[in-house]
Amino acid sequence: KDFMELTEKGKKALLDAAKKSIENRLKNKPMPELNADDPALGEKRGAFVTIKKKGHLRGCIGYIHGVKDLESTVKEMARAAAFNDPRFPPVTEGELSQLSFEISVLTPLKEIENMEEIVVGLHGLYITRGSFSGLLLPQVAIEYEWDRETFLEQTCRKAGLPSNCWKDKETKIFVFSADIFGDPTK
Repeated sequence: KDFMELTEKGKKALLDAAKKSIENRLKNKPMPELNADDPALGEKRGAFVTIKKKGHLRGCIGYIHGVKDLESTVKEMARAAAFNDPRFPPVTEGELSQLSFEISVLTPLKEIENMEEIVVGLHGLYITRGSFSGLLLPQVAIEYEWDRETFLEQTCRKAGLPSNCWKDKETKIFVFSADIFGDPTK
């Protein structure tokens, strides 16, 4: 299924909603209502919210698959990234002005068997084997200047598997792309 492109207005509304949902949680207010008039926000899409502080990762959580409409997903994942990422303490009110946000809206996963299909910078990777799984967004490979093999190895490691697990027939490898947008990094 083809998805609707997000409008610039829709992207801005999602960014505002991500920030406001965190701010409202810190102030014990309800989840914000979005009144953006972009039909794409009602589609069920996977999405990740990445929070950075002074250019460094501060939280990143998302849904791989379209579980809920995009608006709900982004608001919930923003809160999860801010308060429930086990790698970081919860965001505090004093930090809000120092945070920048990036949203990655995913396309559906596509299983591949030929590693040549992976385009670094365009594709994110999702690797599964048994009960283990790991995902890295497309921008991660660019940020760290990884080649295809390093990207595969790092995704295996993220899944808690040996770095060469991608060569194993039992391992399933999926690619996806993402519409990535956000604030300028603070």
